[in-house]
Amino acid sequence: MIVLAVLYVCTVGSPMEVKPDTVVVKAERDDDDDDDSCTKLDLTERGEPFQTKTEAESSNDKPNSHDMATHRQSRSGEKPFECTVCSKRFIHAGHLVRHSRIHSGEKPYKCRMCDKAFSQSGTLNSHMRVHSGEKPYKCSRCDKAFSHCGTLHSHMRVHSGYKPYKCRVCGRAFSESGSLNSHMRIHTGEKPYKCHTCEKAFRQSGNLKVHMRVHSREKPYICYVCEKAFRVARSLNKHISVHVGDTCKPYKCGVCDKAFSQSGGLYMHMRIHSEVTQ
Repeated sequence: MIVLAVLYVCTVGSPMEVKPDTVVVKAERDDDDDDDSCTKLDLTERGEPFQTKTEAESSNDKPNSHDMATHRQSRSGEKPFECTVCSKRFIHAGHLVRHSRIHSGEKPYKCRMCDKAFSQSGTLNSHMRVHSGEKPYKCSRCDKAFSHCGTLHSHMRVHSGYKPYKCRVCGRAFSESGSLNSHMRIHTGEKPYKCHTCEKAFRQSGNLKVHMRVHSREKPYICYVCEKAFRVARSLNKHISVHVGDTCKPYKCGVCDKAFSQSGGLYMHMRIHSEVTQ
């Protein structure tokens, strides 16, 4: 009886990771066993050391047929698991299970801090950082930190100037897909964010949030000099120029060098010169 140590090695891509002590011992050579994508490597013929085990001892650690089949599918692109709703196909059954929750609406992973639920455990883990305040993804350029890897990836375009999302109507480009989606509503006229108090509608959720302060009378932006409060930051910035006076008047007239703290003041002033020239 010839004892052979057999190690399964993939010839298509990178070999499956098999520990040196997990070789399989067979009582005889099987010359008829021919696999088109993965071959058997005889370590004894190469003179490499191995630890002999019986079939029973090796049953828990040898690469079984299911592992090899899955490995071959990942290399060949074969996708045997098909969604019965949309016909999308997957390599692994687990991926199909996760995908099916899109159609069923099932969200088995629930946040213990709030009532939100998610279809995938990874999404829940990312959501938990909202409550913990954890921001593990740090920008190497400006020290800003983010709770999600994707947010950091989008932020890096601020430094690189890369704007891959282009408007197909006017050609304007954006660094984030969400900004493009908001911009497209200018062309479509869509206003999906509606006020439940007065039924006014807005293109962006942020505009609705600001509008709601009209009803709640909330004014979160407070002047540090006179404590006057405003609903939006823009109004506070304009108000600050009252206190700083002439030291902060960036809008200068190109005719008479008069300066203004607000662009509207310069616009009104320019009419004086236009009336003189007429």
